[in-house]
Amino acid sequence: MPERKPRKDAARNRQAVLAAADALFARCESPEGVTLAAVAAAAGVGKGTLFRAFGDRPGLLRALYEARLEPVREAVEAGPPPLGPTTPPQQRVPALLDALLCFKLDNRRLMLALEESGSGSPYQAEHYERWHGLLDAMLGQIPGVTDSDFTAHALLAATRADLVEHLAGHERGSRERMRAQLATFTARVLGSAPS
Repeated sequence: MPERKPRKDAARNRQAVLAAADALFARCESPEGVTLAAVAAAAGVGKGTLFRAFGDRPGLLRALYEARLEPVREAVEAGPPPLGPTTPPQQRVPALLDALLCFKLDNRRLMLALEESGSGSPYQAEHYERWHGLLDAMLGQIPGVTDSDFTAHALLAATRADLVEHLAGHERGSRERMRAQLATFTARVLGSAPS
């Protein structure tokens, strides 16, 4: 049986909901303040529309994350260096971590909400497993890196949303300083000089 295309109004409502959620997260002080009721009101749809399209708040958060992340994912999967797959792992690992840090800085409230949502461990979330798996595979190709699984977890910990939020909320946490600190830390872990 061929896959059914969503109705035009459903697709339009989905885009309106994502745009409304995007705007609310950009303006909010606390991720908890972005409720499904607030998103539905801002999008001009009923809460039932949200539940049909996304299931629940974590489903909406994941959909918004995926939509915002698409350019980064495309660059990692098929783009040119330094993020693309033809880049040697020694250069690609720091580039990926920098891209994740910048993404989380640009999407701080959404990422806090996403990492805090659900009842399970954030380390079992699909988005975390995707980045961990990619880093683990790249680290396994770098001579001298032992236990690539743990090293991938340790490097990703430096880009956790709660840490990014904590550091960005302090005067010492300017974007460029945080990027430089992550590059230096990553270089130490990889046993190389930061580029």
